[in-house]
Amino acid sequence: MSNLNNFLFSIYPYIALSIFLLGSLVRFDREQYSWKSDSSQLLRLRQLRIGSNLFHIGILFLFFGHIVGLLTPHGVYESIGLSTPDKQMLAIVSGGLAGLACFAGLAILLYRRLADQRIRATSKRMDIFIMLWILVTLLLGLISIFFSLQHPEGGVMLALGAWAQHIVTFRPGAAEFIANVPAIYKLHLFFGMTLFLLFPFSRLVHVWSGFAATTYAVRAWQLVRPRS
Repeated sequence: MSNLNNFLFSIYPYIALSIFLLGSLVRFDREQYSWKSDSSQLLRLRQLRIGSNLFHIGILFLFFGHIVGLLTPHGVYESIGLSTPDKQMLAIVSGGLAGLACFAGLAILLYRRLADQRIRATSKRMDIFIMLWILVTLLLGLISIFFSLQHPEGGVMLALGAWAQHIVTFRPGAAEFIANVPAIYKLHLFFGMTLFLLFPFSRLVHVWSGFAATTYAVRAWQLVRPRS
């Protein structure tokens, strides 16, 4: 179990992130015509708008919330007067609300994709698989909230933060920090890391285009001159 824990939480994160980055680059270089979200809006607009909005708002909040929560050093939030138990409660409440919104949106989108014969006929197997994978990852995260409530002192949260900070700074011994945390957290981490591994092989690559679109706000003006 020690070797498995070391592989999953010291080595596997780098495997997943490497495939995430290199796989996205290779797909963009070789399969640009597949670099799209494959929207089914034209087939059926009903349920898409509310489901898509809830899902995207929820998952973006969760994504950036995890980044800030896990990678912010312990001393930073204490310096602004936020104790560890208070930070954990803030994460539980905000993450729980965002998770429920994301779950509701994803459930609508998944039902729409499976129940509508036209949409299902145009869906790839990976489309459904990735939605189910996100659903399981999300449910594991929501279930972990009940375990966090049993540790109000925030010890598990600190252990998860130390693990993440060691991973992104390439320091050894990351897996040791979470060797003894409850299995629900480890399952959530594994599913979350594997989502990055699956990313380049799914429609999720269009997320890169969403972030790239923000550069339009700062790009130089285009000068259009009439023919003389």
